Amino acid sequence: MKLVFAGTPEVAVPALDALLASERHEVAAVVTRPDAPAGRGRRLVASPVAERAQEAGIEILRPVKPRDPEFLERLREIAPDCCPVVAYGALLPRAALDIPDRGWVNLHFSLLPAWRGAAPVQHAIMAGDEITGASTFLIEEGLDSGPVYGTVTEEIRPTDTSGDLLTRLAFAGAGLLAATMDGIEDGTLKAVPQPADGITLAPKVSVADARVDWSAPALRVDRLVRGCTPAPGAWTTFRGERLKLVQVTPAPDRTDLVPGRLAAGKNNVYAGTGSHAVELLWVQPQGKKPMRAADWARGVRIGAEETVGG
Repeated sequence: MKLVFAGTPEVAVPALDALLASERHEVAAVVTRPDAPAGRGRRLVASPVAERAQEAGIEILRPVKPRDPEFLERLREIAPDCCPVVAYGALLPRAALDIPDRGWVNLHFSLLPAWRGAAPVQHAIMAGDEITGASTFLIEEGLDSGPVYGTVTEEIRPTDTSGDLLTRLAFAGAGLLAATMDGIEDGTLKAVPQPADGITLAPKVSVADARVDWSAPALRVDRLVRGCTPAPGAWTTFRGERLKLVQVTPAPDRTDLVPGRLAAGKNNVYAGTGSHAVELLWVQPQGKKPMRAADWARGVRIGAEETVGG
């Protein structure tokens, strides 16, 4: 098939690579978000998908909005058979959805209908799921509601951050998307409607959502930190300033601390929760780089009655 691939961030690059490596399909162009300012200089930077497409010598389409007439006209000229999508980052209008004969097929990082939305991996970790995966489905105008072509499963490990898990899913999902294109092309794969039950939603995780509630149990605090790492970053406050929590671990032997109370030893820092304590392993004070929590604690000289989150 002739394909136009739509995607933007680094997590979409493995799928693009898998399709470029396929001997059965031609990637005629990519659709990606416009160049965006990044870094301290706020210089315009191309998306990772655009950079990979440039390396491969593929045409790059960067519409401000996918409903732009110039973009739609160029897509009609290319006349793709199918448009695979991974984390493109913009809603596709009906006018775009109708152009390829075999539609737009999205690789989504959950086992649909669970965790429909922008942040499925973060929500799966924060909810304490033990298994997640990736799904390929035919895009409709609803939110991740289209019929499913295929899935792969992935275990959520006890120390996984959303970054860890998303990296594994990106590579597992790349193989799934390539196999889905093969199955669509040869007619052996049919999309199956999603069940009406088991639907959960995974909206984007805001900075406010990432604030730690120290009255919650230690396991929930740990899941929040892992789910929000690397973005948007779990945080609390200490002496009136924001303190990012990069890594914590439950400490079931410490049951002597009330929620938010800190206890610092020579090599360890603990914070009380609604159950037992968590050990703070890595933190990032406001305006500084991540550091070991024990080094941070020595520098700020934590007092006997000090707390976080107050």
